[in-house]
Amino acid sequence: MIALFGGTFDPIHLGHINMASQCMAELCLDTLHFLPCAVPVHKAQPGITDDHRLAMLSLAIDDNPGFKIDHRELNRQGPSYSQLTLQECRAEYPNTPLIFLMGMDSFNSLPSWYKWQEIIRLCHIVVYQRPGEIQSTAPELADYLAQSHTLDKHALHHQSAGLCYFLSGKKLDAASSEIRKRIKNRENTEHLLDEKVRNYVNEHHLYAE
Repeated sequence: MIALFGGTFDPIHLGHINMASQCMAELCLDTLHFLPCAVPVHKAQPGITDDHRLAMLSLAIDDNPGFKIDHRELNRQGPSYSQLTLQECRAEYPNTPLIFLMGMDSFNSLPSWYKWQEIIRLCHIVVYQRPGEIQSTAPELADYLAQSHTLDKHALHHQSAGLCYFLSGKKLDAASSEIRKRIKNRENTEHLLDEKVRNYVNEHHLYAE
C-alpha cells in the first residue's frame, strides 16, 4: 500500500505530523509519502522558496524513518493537480492500493478539484476528521460516500482504489496561515512547530514580513 499526503507545508507543523502518524498507525503502514506541491490550485502561492519548505519538511520528519518525501509535484511544470500525480502513481503501481490522506476542509471541497471523479477512481480517500469538524452535505459527496464509505480499514488493503475511510483525529489548532501570523507577530509557536523547524524559521528569518 502506498500513502500520499499532499500540501503546501508552509510551514510543516505538528498538526500535519499528527495526521500522518495516526494514518500510519491505524492503517498499519510502513511508509507515508509527504507530497509538497509547487503551484497550489486551491491556496495562495507559498511565500517562501521550495528549498525552504523542503528543508523544514526534512527536519520535521527526520526522526520517523517511515516518513518520506515525494518530489514529483515540485519537479513538474504547471499547477499541482492531484489527479495528475495519482495518475502517475497508478501507472507506476497498477495494482497496488493507493491512499490519499486529506483533512476535512480538503474533503469538503473535493468536488471543486480538477477531475475529482477521476481522483476517487485512482485511489482510496482517507479523511482526517478532528473533533467538531462537520462533513459537507453537498450532493456530490453524499453520492460518493453512499457508494464508497467503509468502516473496515482492512478493506483498503484488499482493493486498489475507490473507498473512503475516516480517521477520528485529535484536536490541534494548527493551521499554517495562523502559524505564519504568529511568527510575524513574534508569538509563541512551541506547541505548533517541531523544535528543529522553529530553529530553522528563526535562523532564516522566515515569515517575518
